[in-house]
Amino acid sequence: MPKGISFIVANEAAERFCYYGINGILVIFMTQYLRNASGQLDVMHQEQAEAWYHLFVSCVYFLPVLGAFLADAVLGKYRTIFYLSLVYCLGNLVLSLNVTRLGLGLGLVLIALGSGGIKPCVSANVGDQFGQSNQHLLPKVFSWFYFSINLGSAFSTIIIPEMLDKKGPYWAFGLPGIFMALATLLFWFGRKQYVHVAPPGLKKYFREFASGENLKSVANLLILVPFAAMFWALWQQNFSSWVLQSEKMNRVLFGHEWLPAQIQTANPIFVLAMLPLMSYVVYPTLEKFVRVTPLRKFGAGLFAIVIAFAIVGWIQTRIDAGERPHIGWQLLAFGVLTAGEVLVSVTHLEFSYTQAPRKMKSLVMCLYLGSVALGNVFTAAVNLFIQNPDGTSKLTGASYFFFFVWVMLGTAVLWLFISPFYRGRTYQAAE
Repeated sequence: MPKGISFIVANEAAERFCYYGINGILVIFMTQYLRNASGQLDVMHQEQAEAWYHLFVSCVYFLPVLGAFLADAVLGKYRTIFYLSLVYCLGNLVLSLNVTRLGLGLGLVLIALGSGGIKPCVSANVGDQFGQSNQHLLPKVFSWFYFSINLGSAFSTIIIPEMLDKKGPYWAFGLPGIFMALATLLFWFGRKQYVHVAPPGLKKYFREFASGENLKSVANLLILVPFAAMFWALWQQNFSSWVLQSEKMNRVLFGHEWLPAQIQTANPIFVLAMLPLMSYVVYPTLEKFVRVTPLRKFGAGLFAIVIAFAIVGWIQTRIDAGERPHIGWQLLAFGVLTAGEVLVSVTHLEFSYTQAPRKMKSLVMCLYLGSVALGNVFTAAVNLFIQNPDGTSKLTGASYFFFFVWVMLGTAVLWLFISPFYRGRTYQAAE
């Protein structure tokens, strides 16, 4: 393994602790803790909070275009990551010191700029550390990279909601900021160990981008984006609509009543278990009976999330009937959701890097990240569209979840028809 990998993976774990710590409590904060300049409560309606949450996430995943351009054409990956990490730290500081709508807005803008800007550079920087002699290790390294993301997420989604409940928003936003500062420091420590790919400069960069072969690579990768976008439109709701649903459920598990925002910890824990399970058990076993290709993994993941949302839709029908179902049912949905995530996200991440032209790795990673942004724009638009003038919802209860079930089912079926034609044109080298 390249020497710089340990610094990059440790940096990613700390940064993800920060991001998912903030991400996991935003909806709860906006609906229960948000205040005005006078210190009085100034909270949002559920649908309004969900809409703004998904708009924030969409900004986080659209802004990678800026970071990718700076990394590939002007500054290089290392300097882009380091400078934007400092912006990220500043956003955390603002958010932790000001819990009004002004502080929320300014803090989230800076965090979106910092977090979004470094996203394509970090994953592309992982791949840059490898040459011809050890490139066969890339799939395992991207799995470990994804493992570090979920390790940081698992700890933060347990600790930060508890801190919000016991200590309030200042501490709940402050601790993630400390971890982001730690992540930046870890990245700086490894600066002499990294392989640095020098940016070509603006003229050469745009000339390379406009070449026929590079444009063809980008166009091929674009085909995956709308399908992945619909996957993320549903997946991201485990931080919003699923959290609000869990408030109305029996959350006593192992003799302890868990906070609604802590239930989402199930996702990174399941990921930590499923990544090695899929890589070393499930895929090799299935290979004995059928060829396990990236396209088949991707398609199976789309159908998995249909099942996950069908489960939460059923849970909501019980809640609508006046019952208080046990949180174990939502944990079952998390298990299926996570299986879909491993099948779709890891496959899409690795494929985006391997198919990208060498001098445009960060920019092409934006296609992977852009699918997350588009999915969140879709969810935010749905939540804004279904709002009544008073902030209440036109699409209530289980009908909200089943709307997404039918949309995702149609997307998955469409993929079945498209994927056989797509395979021969784009996946030949990767498979």
